[in-house]
Amino acid sequence: MHKSHRVKLSPDERERLRKLTTRGTIRVLTYKRARVLLLADESQSDEPMPDEQIAQSVEFSLATVARVRQRFAEEGLDAALHDRPRSGRPPTFDGRDRAKITALACSKPPQGRARWSLRLLAEKAVELELVDRISHDTVKRVLKKTS
Repeated sequence: MHKSHRVKLSPDERERLRKLTTRGTIRVLTYKRARVLLLADESQSDEPMPDEQIAQSVEFSLATVARVRQRFAEEGLDAALHDRPRSGRPPTFDGRDRAKITALACSKPPQGRARWSLRLLAEKAVELELVDRISHDTVKRVLKKTS
């Protein structure tokens, strides 16, 4: 089978990937991409593992194996292992902000109220300066994620 993007790892790259795959704390996606490159390496043998077998071995689709090969060939090892930065607006609230809102929702409701409403939580979070501003819909999404 003809491969349009060949993977030929240098000894340093191969060693780096081996260390990466034996380390205990890396993202699963990074681990699988490293395994794809190691299995597709043509510098170790004349007949590297076919893409279909690599895909089955690392539980990737055939297209993903081809994309990892392509990114390695065109952009190098780091690009093949890691995601590109995502487009779009960065998250407005971090984990601490979400935790503060959740804690507020778990607290005793204001006097004269049986429970917190989403609007009341949003108003109180701004009043207590937990956040600069927040909508009741955002409070709903934060609380839904923590269930």
